Amino acid sequence: FSCTLVGTGMNKPYGYDEEYIGELTAWEEEIPEQLPNIIFVQLESFFDVQTVEYLRCSEDPIPYFRSLMEEYSSGAFKVPSVGAGTANTEFETISGMNMRYFGPGEYPHKTIMKKTTCDSIPYALKEIGYNTHAIHNNKATFYSRVDVFPNLGFETYTSKEYMDISNQTPNGWLKDDVLVGAVMDCLESTEGQDYVFTISVQGHGDYPSEKLIENPLITVDGSPTEAKNNQWEYYVNMIHEMDWFIEDLITAVDSTGEDSVIVFYGDHLPTMDLTEEDVTNRYLFDTSYVIWDNMGLEKKDQTLCAYQIGAEVLDQLGIHTGAIVQYHQNRRGTKDYQYDMEILQYDLLYGEGYGYENGKHEPADFHMGIIDQTIDKVVQIDDKVYVFGENFTTQSKVHVNGAFLSTGYVNENLVRVKDLILEDGDEVSIKQLAPNKRVLSEEMSMIYHIPTP
Repeated sequence: FSCTLVGTGMNKPYGYDEEYIGELTAWEEEIPEQLPNIIFVQLESFFDVQTVEYLRCSEDPIPYFRSLMEEYSSGAFKVPSVGAGTANTEFETISGMNMRYFGPGEYPHKTIMKKTTCDSIPYALKEIGYNTHAIHNNKATFYSRVDVFPNLGFETYTSKEYMDISNQTPNGWLKDDVLVGAVMDCLESTEGQDYVFTISVQGHGDYPSEKLIENPLITVDGSPTEAKNNQWEYYVNMIHEMDWFIEDLITAVDSTGEDSVIVFYGDHLPTMDLTEEDVTNRYLFDTSYVIWDNMGLEKKDQTLCAYQIGAEVLDQLGIHTGAIVQYHQNRRGTKDYQYDMEILQYDLLYGEGYGYENGKHEPADFHMGIIDQTIDKVVQIDDKVYVFGENFTTQSKVHVNGAFLSTGYVNENLVRVKDLILEDGDEVSIKQLAPNKRVLSEEMSMIYHIPTP
């Protein structure tokens, strides 16, 4: 395959021409009458610790996930990285593209995807009327997602800046239970079907070498050092809570009464210095996936790569739209599958776009957050200003006459500013601000008037 320097993308592959691309993408689209909600959940550093030969746990950390694998379609999930590289597993799963054909060490989120659109699962589903949403309980600007997601076809993105951040792990990551409400907000925000891509963060390292959890639900032993035992103990208790989150999300989605499919998978192995000799399958690029549904889909166990799973799920649902989706559905397992995939990927990202039926995609009409922040009233009391409204978070910042002010978060209905005297006619607004001071959204403003006696 072709390689280039880091960040420079893909070389033009042999065999690239309009006629050949046409042969790769000339398939008839079909749209089923009944369409379900489709939810993907990428679980940070989530995998089966029972595959680590030296490790012993007092109990199974992921019993619910394991029970799902016994009942629903599941298998090994091949990912492009170990110990890190969340964004590349994410990119493969969303785009259907193989990281093998990019520059070594490249993150498309940091390079080409900031500049152009490309074919993807969200775009394929938008063609048949789906609403497309992304969710991540980390900051919006991490891996440039706030810039990349419109180019992948997402219409909304709910990041940490739009969430309640009160429930955090001992090492400071937001726990995954907050994602249940975020997913439900997406489903309830529209009347039609929704595609929701959800990125978890609770299982993230670094894992502390000292004992941080006083009375852990699960204890471990077998590691070569006490420090490593402490790291594993912390990790397995985090994925145990993630297992609870998986059950809670399924319960919530199922309660809507709508046909739904949820795909859960781990993005990569954790940063635990594992070697091939440490794991039972002698391979470090495998996690696991399971496809839950409430539609009675047939159980189909198989090994899938991250770039294949989106097309596979749509195939099981009878959905055959989009060039990259159709390619995987029709060519997977054939002799020239990888060779032709490189040609198609180049065309869709860097080439003339012969594979697109109606030309390259336009960036999606994009909005940060699902539920808008609103202002009901502004009250001056002495030298303090109180802004009352709805859906405020810790990243809701008061903005007066073009300037940000130090803002204290009280609750979702109230923020305040100290040492400020408003003048009649001042413009007061609330803006959602990323930690790097980037404005993510501004829904409304209000002109302040001094109350008449």
